[in-house]
Amino acid sequence: MPSSSSPVVVPLCSGSTSFTCRFSKFRHFFSSYFPLDKHPQFVGLGDFSQNGEVEDEIAWIIWSSNMSASTIPVICYYNGQIVRTKTDVEYEGSETRIVPLKIPIECTFQELIDMIYSKTIIDKRRFNLVLICKYPLRNENRFQPFQVRDDSSVREMLDLVNTTTIEEIELFIKVVRVKAQLNQCVGGHEDLFVRNHYNVAQFDYGYGPSSGPVPDTGLNADDEDSADEEPNDEYGEDVDDECDGADADVEVDRHASFLRAFNQALENEQGVYVSAQAPSCDVSNHPDDETLDESSPVAYHLPPTPQFQHVENLDIAVASCWTPWVQPTTGNSSGEFVIGQVFNSKSDLQEAAKIYSIKAHQEYVVVASSKKLLVLRCKKAEECHCPWKLRAMVIKDTSLFVINKYTGPHTCVNPCLNRDHHQLDSQLVSTHIKALIQAQFTLSTAAIQASVMEKWGYQISYKKALDGKHKAIRQLFGDFSQSYTELPRLFMGIDQSNPGGAVVWKTFETNMPNTEIFQHVFWSFKPSIEGFQHCRPVMSIDGTHLYGKYKGKLLIAMGCDGNNQLFPLAFAITEGENTDSWGWFLACIRNHVTQRPGICVISDRHPGIMAAMVDPHLGWATPFAYHRICMRHFASNFMTRFKDKILKNLVCRAALASTERKFKKHMNTIGRINSEALQWLEAVPFQLWALSHDGGRRYGLMTTNISEVFNSVLKGARSLPVTALVQLTFFRLNGYFVARREVGANRLASTEQFTPYVDAQIQGRVVKAGSMEIVLYDHKKGLFHVKSRRGRTHRVTLHEKTCTCVKTLIYGFPCSHIISACQHRCVDFHLFVDRYYTTQSYYDTWAPLFHPIFNEDEWPLYDGTVIVPPESMRRFGSGRPKSTRLHNEMDVREGKTLNMCGLCKQLGHNRRSCKNINQVQ
Repeated sequence: MPSSSSPVVVPLCSGSTSFTCRFSKFRHFFSSYFPLDKHPQFVGLGDFSQNGEVEDEIAWIIWSSNMSASTIPVICYYNGQIVRTKTDVEYEGSETRIVPLKIPIECTFQELIDMIYSKTIIDKRRFNLVLICKYPLRNENRFQPFQVRDDSSVREMLDLVNTTTIEEIELFIKVVRVKAQLNQCVGGHEDLFVRNHYNVAQFDYGYGPSSGPVPDTGLNADDEDSADEEPNDEYGEDVDDECDGADADVEVDRHASFLRAFNQALENEQGVYVSAQAPSCDVSNHPDDETLDESSPVAYHLPPTPQFQHVENLDIAVASCWTPWVQPTTGNSSGEFVIGQVFNSKSDLQEAAKIYSIKAHQEYVVVASSKKLLVLRCKKAEECHCPWKLRAMVIKDTSLFVINKYTGPHTCVNPCLNRDHHQLDSQLVSTHIKALIQAQFTLSTAAIQASVMEKWGYQISYKKALDGKHKAIRQLFGDFSQSYTELPRLFMGIDQSNPGGAVVWKTFETNMPNTEIFQHVFWSFKPSIEGFQHCRPVMSIDGTHLYGKYKGKLLIAMGCDGNNQLFPLAFAITEGENTDSWGWFLACIRNHVTQRPGICVISDRHPGIMAAMVDPHLGWATPFAYHRICMRHFASNFMTRFKDKILKNLVCRAALASTERKFKKHMNTIGRINSEALQWLEAVPFQLWALSHDGGRRYGLMTTNISEVFNSVLKGARSLPVTALVQLTFFRLNGYFVARREVGANRLASTEQFTPYVDAQIQGRVVKAGSMEIVLYDHKKGLFHVKSRRGRTHRVTLHEKTCTCVKTLIYGFPCSHIISACQHRCVDFHLFVDRYYTTQSYYDTWAPLFHPIFNEDEWPLYDGTVIVPPESMRRFGSGRPKSTRLHNEMDVREGKTLNMCGLCKQLGHNRRSCKNINQVQ
């Protein structure tokens, strides 16, 4: 007898194989694998001592005579739908029916099919059955769909009662109508042909090399996600990831399964009980060009798809844009390729091979690839002797590829779980995210990674997701370099249906004949030119960066309508912000857009703008126009110089003060705190930044927010080719005009006199005017002395439409003091409202119409010089472009907690930028 510390040799019922272990470990593993309360037929022999060690040399596991019953209980579900979740497989449906069966142990696949036909009364002449078993993956604590298709898989299914804790088997039945079969499968091309010319609502066509009926074996095919592809794309539709089956490549009997699991447990390795194969992959196809042109957001005759605001809408965008048009099968019911299968092109074959490999969780390598030949083999062919191989050749005088040799499926297994897949490349990612980019071209790279993870279950790298995004943008919106060449003809196409606009070019000559290098382009649409005549004489200008393949700046000029809404006026793409570009842009506006005198231009303090506004040759010098500085940018410049929030707040209060008295009060406070700051403010003319010295030119607009708001609207388009950017401005402006024209028409029909913005302002001031004391001094001039509740007095002269509070002059509608005086003398105070705030002016602002752009093939031919982008504007290097924005204190959120240095414990910096490191050491 061995000692208590000696190991025990435990031969199992496998023949010559034996293992060495302590009995406590063996007993624990045995009871977990075969619970004795569930399997009383297992008996262990041997005498055991009190300390838990085996005292006999050998302990045998025997199979009792009543080990297995003669039948196995099986619950069959049909007349419903298979739904797969992350951890389970369920059968749902409002009319689902259940049929309990007792299946004999030695039942064959054909006997099982006949039994189900007889019990369910399904017509076997009209319908085929697809059997899906709910198979447990014990190591992963989840269930997997397992297709029962032959005698071996039937035995594997029935063994679940003996090898797991399952007491009855759940079998899901999918009833598939017998389909007519094409004599020759051409990669789905024939299916599309039939769908275009016949009523296929009555029947569908399957795929396969034979002419017999082929059942559809896809799981939950009604819910598959297939993408409507653009014409001439390299990739076709995606396949449904809900078709992952679990097939056994070899028969697994009870003893061998237990023996293998026990061996792996002793080696602390995770066992693999079944090898998974994807039961179906589809053949990529191209839909007809005419249908896809109608759904493309960059088609020249349709506006782009509106952006959605939340990332959670990504699935909705995919579901609405990706409509399947073929069944998800590759060549037969198992999802494998077949010899003789034909594809529309080599790219279609490559697409199908990639999706097949991803679904099967296997990888392949390209042995040979040319215009006429493609040979693929399993990546682990030499290591695991996997026979999978595919060879296809082009059909003579066509672009079709036919599979002439195929050996499959894969017999190899992966040694571990892979995070990424070699065949899941950026080209396939770009095909997957096209619909997402159409819906939201500001889609982040992280969102793309999450979408790919949900679709295929692999975590792709950031670079691969970004490359896929760039390829999708190129496929949807065109090439960045070519877009500069196509831009002149696009403007001709817009002018064809919308004449009267303005387009101005500035280019450089080159040594190449009939070729010029791009420098600037300016454009403004006719409705904007006409509508601006009814806006307040205020214009905001600003510039923003382009983030595509080529650098540059987008310059924007915005007006403001009577309802205090932005009014897009003019745009320009330039090589950068400088004195030349800003002077050229403002000159184009003065010459081609508006010659109105006295326009107030609000901007930041960019040197190019400052120089252009005082140039007498450009038409923007006083008194033809008035330049004002954005208060927010001005306060930011002040903060950068003095770094004092208290002083910055006092500067903002001084800028917003409506009277000179309040302005001087705040300036004196600033001087007492910091005399240098006061000198800095006094060096800038007060009329440029202070409302009290403005003279009513601003109409109360203190910032360039109206320009920056539109910049944010175009944020995603700034990473697109210039042709897409121009189109977006056209379609976005048309959306503004249509919506606001309707608002103006409705207010005119309801006899509303003023815009909603002014109505709300006047209503508040009427309430305030009711509590004021009024004393009349001059009836003829309408001179009044008005005292507010706070005791502040103001002089009102109705004849001159003035008040000492100056708010009427600043904003263009009456202050509460004038309203109080008008009510005292029964005068209509609405006469003091500027005409730009009337409903009629608001309607006239948005009344001009945009007209649809003709199809591209109807545009006039362009026979001018070829425009090419300069190399100096090109971005070199891969990856995400670095931001060229100059960040300042405006980019810091108010109330944000400052960083604390880990070395000196001071606020405002970290240990990497610590300047006190020498003192600390």
